[in-house]
Amino acid sequence: MFETFGFEDTTAREISVLFALAIGVLFGALAQLTRFCFRRALAGDDRRQAAGIWAMALAVAVLGTQAAVAQGWISFADHRLLTGDLPLLAIAAGGLMFGGGMILTRGCASRLVVLAGSGNLRALLVIAVFAVTAHATLKGVLAPLRTALGSVTLPLGEQVSLAALPGGPLLWSAMIATAALAVALRSGNRLLTLGGGALIGLLVPLAWVGTGFVLFDEFDPIAMESLSFTSPAADTLFFVIASSSIPAGFGPGLIGGVLLGALAAALLSGSFQWQSFESPRQTGRYLTGAVLMGTGGVLAGGCTVGAGLAGIPTLSIAAVLALAFIALGGIGMNALLNAASSESAGSPATPNQQPAE
Repeated sequence: MFETFGFEDTTAREISVLFALAIGVLFGALAQLTRFCFRRALAGDDRRQAAGIWAMALAVAVLGTQAAVAQGWISFADHRLLTGDLPLLAIAAGGLMFGGGMILTRGCASRLVVLAGSGNLRALLVIAVFAVTAHATLKGVLAPLRTALGSVTLPLGEQVSLAALPGGPLLWSAMIATAALAVALRSGNRLLTLGGGALIGLLVPLAWVGTGFVLFDEFDPIAMESLSFTSPAADTLFFVIASSSIPAGFGPGLIGGVLLGALAAALLSGSFQWQSFESPRQTGRYLTGAVLMGTGGVLAGGCTVGAGLAGIPTLSIAAVLALAFIALGGIGMNALLNAASSESAGSPATPNQQPAE
């Protein structure tokens, strides 16, 4: 469709950077204002409200994405999340690692990028280490680990998508969206807050359609992408250090936009505040979490946003499993930290909630 716009001096890839920047600004601002974060839904002191915002976003993302598929605008037939051989071991290991890492850093990858934009230097360092580790797992010294775990697959054939199961895409989309809406509406959030979550969810199909339909150029095709943070963080790192030889793509535009959007929202709302580490021990904990998230995000096929919020709307079984293992890893790590905290304090094993950031 892109060639019909009459652009002669601009490519679809160049436009995709600006498009990603706009998507990122909107996500950054909305996520800052709603405190959107999957970790908060698992271990925050306001889990019910956080889960409601996340569930509302998921419901809208699923309905919007599958509506675009039904219209014939986009197709996930050849998408990496729907390959016939399911890398089950990599997804399980990666999901558990990412889930544990986001508890240690007190934020999933998307939340940490937002926090970095609002003055949190802890989050900024974690994202930098996260990006380095993700790139090392994709193409560097940790790539053999990815290859080894990824070689253990479960052949699913056409059953790799929920759409191939009895009931088809309409039934499964309706089931996921209905369950998510039920969680959202029972969360106790104000309608304005849920509206912010819905707008975040709307960005998912908007990005899919933008890159896979509007900017589709059969002569110079670009990848169909949506909200995600693992691969974009690695791409942004590579672009920052080698921009003279590596052109920007959707990923750097998205990360840059999220930082700008979060910064603008924090400044306008008066919530911008410089924050840093309080002790060497805390620094070590956060960096450990960053390494776990960087490696785990690549192995699992994405983070809570890439594999979860944007991946589940594709009806990919791999995406559903990835988010499930991330949740298990997060719950497990949170239980371990609570148990350790109770023992060190010499008090009964009563879970102490970590305040969400």
